Amino acid sequence: MVKQIDTLAAEYPSATAYQYITYHGTENDLQEQRSGKSVIVLGSGAYRIGSSVEFDWCTVSAVSQIRKHGYRSIMINYNPETVSTDYDMCDSLYFDELTFERVLDIVEMENPIGVVVSVGGQIPNNLAMRLHLAGVKILGTSPESIDKAEDRKKFSGMLDRLSIDQPRWSELSSFEEIEKFVAEVGYPVLIRPSYVLSGSAMNVVSNAGELLGFLTLAANVSKTHPVVVSEFIEGAKEIEYDAVANNGEVMFDAISEHVEFAGVHSGDATLVFPPQKLYFETIRRIRKIAREIARELQITGPFNMQLLARNNDIKVIECNLRASRSFPFVSKVLGYDFISGAMDYMLGRLPASLPPSMFEIDHVGIKASQFSFSRLSKADPVLGVDMASTGEVGCIGTDFDDALLKAMMSIGYRIPQKTILVSSGPLRSKIALLAPLSQLAESGYTIYATKGTAKFLNDNGIEAMPVGWPDEQEQPNSLDLIKQRTVELVINIPKNLSSEELDNDYTIRRAAIDYNVPLITNARLGAAFLYAFHRKSIDDLGINSWSEFV
Repeated sequence: MVKQIDTLAAEYPSATAYQYITYHGTENDLQEQRSGKSVIVLGSGAYRIGSSVEFDWCTVSAVSQIRKHGYRSIMINYNPETVSTDYDMCDSLYFDELTFERVLDIVEMENPIGVVVSVGGQIPNNLAMRLHLAGVKILGTSPESIDKAEDRKKFSGMLDRLSIDQPRWSELSSFEEIEKFVAEVGYPVLIRPSYVLSGSAMNVVSNAGELLGFLTLAANVSKTHPVVVSEFIEGAKEIEYDAVANNGEVMFDAISEHVEFAGVHSGDATLVFPPQKLYFETIRRIRKIAREIARELQITGPFNMQLLARNNDIKVIECNLRASRSFPFVSKVLGYDFISGAMDYMLGRLPASLPPSMFEIDHVGIKASQFSFSRLSKADPVLGVDMASTGEVGCIGTDFDDALLKAMMSIGYRIPQKTILVSSGPLRSKIALLAPLSQLAESGYTIYATKGTAKFLNDNGIEAMPVGWPDEQEQPNSLDLIKQRTVELVINIPKNLSSEELDNDYTIRRAAIDYNVPLITNARLGAAFLYAFHRKSIDDLGINSWSEFV
């Protein structure tokens, strides 16, 4: 039975279509709608790491476009924090769980022209095939194509058939199989369970000891729960491709790049759109790959790809036949709602307009992640393949430096005026930080550095004051500098997984969080931030409304 939630506390008759399904009742509170002119949209469910307000924005855009075309919009969602569950967002709201049984009940009662599963994230996407087999019409891309993209073996086979490159991987269920595969591809490798949300339980391992230790602590390695082991490509740029297609033809797209190299989860990475440091040939090849995949899967609606690029060598990590976390961001930067356009195609219509090319806009957008490490006692504030961010901000600027400084300040960073503490980790990170630190030293900044970093900087003509590790008595000591807030920014790049390095680096990172000193744990982001505040001051940042840019 369909029961109505009384939004007026019984003081007045409530006409709000705020409903839920129950087995306890003898009659429906509201008259059933069987006009055949309705569309059901599945929402994103509870907010959690990996699925948050981005998908709520997508569902709101979808129901708004459905209503514009004269259809009754029906939302199924159970999160009262979302805008999609506001009483005036849709014509009918079912405040109920996003399960196969419940959705099927509502479909039988409402008799819609179709169900939209591609705007609410992974939970609705996972229901697509079961609903399809039950006879429910799924609007947009067919559930068979969604299954091909979600099933790693099917997707990998399709890429091989299309001659599209991908990192080598294998789904393995014994230690012997894993060791044999690692011997073929070499370290480092990425290990994860077969089905994960937002990188959960994923890990990058770089030697046999780490491999054995992770697999011992991981979930059961069995035929029931196999482990996926992938080749991990170091020094590769990670790229996000968001697009909308119609009957297998890509209609418009947006390509974003991560500031950090691959190894940081896409939900934690700093995203730049339009891309500032991609070769034109890389962009051309990405679009060619996207066209081939869209044609093969006959995509209609939104889809997202994640790719790796190094020296114009492009590898596809995955393809999601749904909206992604970056859809709202690129829509805002371009001034064009990608989801509204996608809904038009899914309803068999043509959009009234198309977005401008990303090459035509004269501003830059940066999406930076917000973390809650200060509220998580003893948590290590270092980024990896397991998503950790609990929020994000998007900022638009006249150029990269302008947008980056706005984004970093928006998530709580302060621009240092005098002092910086650096522990730069491996040689690649030391080299990445060399030039920006040289500029800051010439500008009069005092640079404190742990011993190895200080030696490297001094050997390269940059004056740096060596400091002791937290477990040493030597003064000045890195831990004391943080506790006394002598330093205004800490850059700590993890070097390796030896116990001594882990303990000291962790102590520095955790102290920075506990004493509210800005912390950066990625060399590429650190270098970009140092360059940006050296070239621009706060007074140089433009204060403009969104409408002035788009």
